[in-house]
Amino acid sequence: MGQPLDDAALDTIFRTARTYNGYDDTPVTEDDVRAIYDLIKMGPTSANQQPARFVWVLGDEAKEKLAATASDTNADKIRKAPASVVIGMDLDFHEQLPWLFPHTDAKSWFKTEEALRESAFRNSSLQGAYFIIAARALGWDTGPMSGFDPDKVNAAFFGDQPRVRVNFISTFGKGDPSTIFDRSPRPEFETFGRIE
Repeated sequence: MGQPLDDAALDTIFRTARTYNGYDDTPVTEDDVRAIYDLIKMGPTSANQQPARFVWVLGDEAKEKLAATASDTNADKIRKAPASVVIGMDLDFHEQLPWLFPHTDAKSWFKTEEALRESAFRNSSLQGAYFIIAARALGWDTGPMSGFDPDKVNAAFFGDQPRVRVNFISTFGKGDPSTIFDRSPRPEFETFGRIE
């Protein structure tokens, strides 16, 4: 059974965490990336689908390749960040279900392309959110973005996997506080929620 996190942890993950547009020079290592992934994979997805496919961008050549797919502002952020991640979604995730969800024949649930697309998008989006939470929990800051050309990202990073498509991308590292905007409004519960 879970226990409530203390205020410091809640601040780190949610309340004082921010979207960063720039970072200091602290490097992100392969060990750091693996530690983030080891948390991401524990987050729930429907029938343990795990449809997200991650390309961790650490090297200068890979950064330039990703920057070439992004809008001018985002391209500069990618080039300057110590790391980025391309979060893709595998439209053939169901092929992995016999070992990921061995309790039943879950693969047979996905008989249409529409069902595959919808589930891959929904669950890879969850995994992308788990990335943000995991990175923050381990002391990193993130800069998720959608200002890029998806066809260019797919060609550059998933060209050998035509059934994998980009969902979104994010920079990450140790955030530079001078690069954040004032916090945008956050609605009160009643604005977008109700209890029935």
